[in-house]
Amino acid sequence: MQFLLAFVVAAPLLGAVAALLPAPPGLKGRSPEQAVLRHGVTVTGVILAAAVALTLGFDHDAPSRFQATTDISWIQALNIRIHLGIDGISLPLLLMTALLFFLCALYSYFKLPEGPSPKAFVALLLVLESGTLATFAVLDLMLFFLAFEMVLIPMYFLIARWGGAQRQAAAWKFILYTLLGSVVMLLGLLLIGLNSGTFDMVALASDNGRGLTHTTQILAVLAIGTGLAVKTPMWPLHSWLPDAHTAAPTVGSVLLAGVLLKMGTYGFVRILLPVTPGGMHTFAPYLGALAAVGIVYGSLACLSLARKGNKGDLKRLIAYSSVGHMGFVLLGIATMTPTGVNGALFANIAHGLITGLLFFLVGALKDRYGTADIDTLAGATGAALYGRAPRLGALLAFAAVASLGLPGLAGFWGEMLALFGAFDPAPGLSRPAFLTYMAVGAFGTLLTAAYLLVVVRRVCMGDPKAGPELTLADVQRYEFAAWTPLVALTVLAGLWPATLLGLTDPAVQKLLAGGNA
Repeated sequence: MQFLLAFVVAAPLLGAVAALLPAPPGLKGRSPEQAVLRHGVTVTGVILAAAVALTLGFDHDAPSRFQATTDISWIQALNIRIHLGIDGISLPLLLMTALLFFLCALYSYFKLPEGPSPKAFVALLLVLESGTLATFAVLDLMLFFLAFEMVLIPMYFLIARWGGAQRQAAAWKFILYTLLGSVVMLLGLLLIGLNSGTFDMVALASDNGRGLTHTTQILAVLAIGTGLAVKTPMWPLHSWLPDAHTAAPTVGSVLLAGVLLKMGTYGFVRILLPVTPGGMHTFAPYLGALAAVGIVYGSLACLSLARKGNKGDLKRLIAYSSVGHMGFVLLGIATMTPTGVNGALFANIAHGLITGLLFFLVGALKDRYGTADIDTLAGATGAALYGRAPRLGALLAFAAVASLGLPGLAGFWGEMLALFGAFDPAPGLSRPAFLTYMAVGAFGTLLTAAYLLVVVRRVCMGDPKAGPELTLADVQRYEFAAWTPLVALTVLAGLWPATLLGLTDPAVQKLLAGGNA
């Protein structure tokens, strides 16, 4: 188990180095480009297999205990250690990350985005995977920061070199926003480590803020929370996200929504809730208010983009929908209750699966039509994707109803638990304020249903003879292979939520109790 976790974190880096080397003569296949793309599928597949083995070997009777741990002294002068471990909070995120990277590598093998060398593409993809997996596995504040920053450069180049229109501006906006947030976050992490005498996240969580003054906790939450909020993204620090998603290649959008956004909310749960509970208690009402505004803002922006004549981009619409969905995650965290935090963690996984599927589908539509403009899609299809490509239309409708939170699918449970947490927040938090946030969030679910149903109606339904005669390819085999796991997991998580909640709940209970539960 210890070896498996270290392998999962480090192997993508070795794979990235190997991707840049010449392929051995017997493994070149039809071309060097095919060889390196096959290498990406192989490495990400091995990482996924190791993550599955890690899950099977995980002691599910003790999910609150850190397992597969490695703890080695690294920089003695600063007491920084190479400390790895997983519990019921990080394991689902680790497994989902490994799955999404494998599916993206598989999709890219058949549909590589236009751009420079495939070698660079695969190497950047693997470096990005290593950084995201490390973020969910490390248990030292400085290592967390390094892993958190490690993903910026590869994602910047994936957008800037393999993206669509206005990719340079979107890539610069992405990296400037996140770097500025990270500088502030580093100051907060140093403030905690230097005042407590350790950067070890397990020791800090067990101390539960007792070694930090209230002023220190408030300053730490303000600094670290700002950096995490940019990555989440939380309104009003979200403006980099729509541009990045619109310009990114399909797999870049999938990974950005499915994995990178989760790093911000994971930091709130793993660091701020247990290490600075007093500071979080002070800022929780404000965090809840910003989350509630983000839910409604994201939904209204999507409604505007979906309206006829507004020239709304479907990728941009899904990006704005992420602002609303991540608002539910932040609202659950702000309640500081087991119910709310479990809901936030469930919504994290559900959003990764569903929005990853949505971006895959929109990427497929854009490949077929050459655009993601909703007005153009509605006109070109005669508002009848069902009639021209029924499987593609059915999958788009499925992903839409899953995203709006239909009971029985994964999107329902996280949002419901977050609202339940807001109904009865932690002691000391203003219940009238959180009841207001709950009402605003519930209204946001109605807006979410409205814009997604408008999209389905405009793009999928109608008379196929109303539009121009087009030969449209339905779902291809490689697309079916890449998308089926996301559909299956969305259904399974919706029908058996206890599978995920059974992992997260004991760990959340212990985390909120300061390591004593």
